[in-house]
Amino acid sequence: MFEILTVCTGNICRSPLAASLLTTRLAPLDVVVGSAGTRGLSDAPMTPETVELAHALGVAPDETARHRARFLRETHLDSPDVIFAMTRDHRREIVELAPSRMRSTFTIREFARLADSLTDDQLRASADAGGSSASARVRALSAAVASQRGLVLPPADPADDDVVDPYGRSWQTYQLSASQLEPAVNSTVRALKLAISVVE
Repeated sequence: MFEILTVCTGNICRSPLAASLLTTRLAPLDVVVGSAGTRGLSDAPMTPETVELAHALGVAPDETARHRARFLRETHLDSPDVIFAMTRDHRREIVELAPSRMRSTFTIREFARLADSLTDDQLRASADAGGSSASARVRALSAAVASQRGLVLPPADPADDDVVDPYGRSWQTYQLSASQLEPAVNSTVRALKLAISVVE
């Protein structure tokens, strides 16, 4: 088993959408995906717009229905093998809470960008260095992806590593947010599946 945490602000739009997409697209692998918000609206469901987007992207209704927002606490950062923030500010807040998680915390668009710079063979080899358990392999993969920081050119606009916050904004902004998130999820799923292919 391996564990992922996604983090945004209110835990009602971006991070639950990311978590539900990861859960759906990593099935049937033995993975636990949780989410939280740096200013999480306790027990709130996803916004209706986020639910609509999730269903359009193939997430089952029972997956979206079970989500309840939670406020990010330091204890939530202990067990995940990799942590995906929605923005650089969220990543900074995570690392301030748990400095030891710096190398395993990324914005999800940053992780995708860095992972895409590595070949399938490089991704598999990095996971092999972690051993045989899914958790150890994902942690080793994350370390290899983190090592690309400084080697891969950053985006011309640093905001391209962020997913825009649609909360309280137009349907078009929700669609923009999802259009930024989904390709990053797809690249992330590809890397994770390569990492744990020998232990599926």
